[in-house]
Amino acid sequence: MSHIHSPLIRIGVFYDGNYFLKISDYYYFQHDRKARISLEGLHEFIRHQVAEDEDADVRLTQITEPHFFRGRLSATEARDKDRLFHDRLLDDILMNMSVQTHYMPLKTRDGRLQEKGVDVWLALEAFDLAMHKHLDVVVLIAGDSDYVPLIKKLNTLGTRVMLLSWDFKYTDFKGENRVTRPSQLLLETVNYAVAMNEVIDSNRGGELVDNLFVNQPEPSPFPNVATPKPYVPSAAGPEGSIGISTIKNLKNGYGFVVMPPNNLFFSYADMADGQDFNELHEGDWVEFTVGRNHRNEDCARNVRKVEAPAEGEYSHEPESAESESL
Repeated sequence: MSHIHSPLIRIGVFYDGNYFLKISDYYYFQHDRKARISLEGLHEFIRHQVAEDEDADVRLTQITEPHFFRGRLSATEARDKDRLFHDRLLDDILMNMSVQTHYMPLKTRDGRLQEKGVDVWLALEAFDLAMHKHLDVVVLIAGDSDYVPLIKKLNTLGTRVMLLSWDFKYTDFKGENRVTRPSQLLLETVNYAVAMNEVIDSNRGGELVDNLFVNQPEPSPFPNVATPKPYVPSAAGPEGSIGISTIKNLKNGYGFVVMPPNNLFFSYADMADGQDFNELHEGDWVEFTVGRNHRNEDCARNVRKVEAPAEGEYSHEPESAESESL
């Protein structure tokens, strides 16, 4: 227990930021919940879970040290990738929850952005705070076995460690299988392991579990931008041309726009600013820009939901020479 004799159980919560955002994206784009994780709801869940495992009054289990660690793009790179708004939105949420943020610059290696050193920084901060702030329980939101030495060192201080982890798999918008699973060694080393996917899917926590999710739409960067009147081609035109058609086969964060001669693939990442993939339904009309994917195939970009055109205004088939002569 704490070096200071007190009935209060001090909790430190340490987020591996990219791991947490991956989880939140999964529930927003892939899971039936179609909602992001609520930090407020998650912290309340943590307090109740610690109280249960520590056999304590939930009023005496308090989060005193919440910390969020993540690699982050530079302002210029975030602007170029249209990430500035979403990064600022995340900062606002963390700030309002009094979560201390720790960012490291993402480094480009072999042409790819990579996160280096975040796990070491998290471990050093967690151990330092547990020792000097007398944390009774450290909660890790992570899945990497790199945190095993941290857990063992925390135990030498008398600090118990709780792990919130997720185990799921899905097929992404490229048709590739994705798996998120915690390290088995990590699960075996912590004092309390909470399989969050099982808790959520069983809903055994009732309202406490429901409150884990944000119950309002995600704000958009440009909420009042009017939809321009689109050019209406009868088939996919050259790259950069504008089209309008209907949606089909929505699944797991991707779908197809009906557009002869081949339907055009798109994913949630191809939505226009201010548009929410989860608000699309099969049969909806959308405006889009013809683009090219990594396989050099036609695809739909800047997808935006629009009103259905007036009857007779649009056809998927190009007019024949016979019809043109009539």
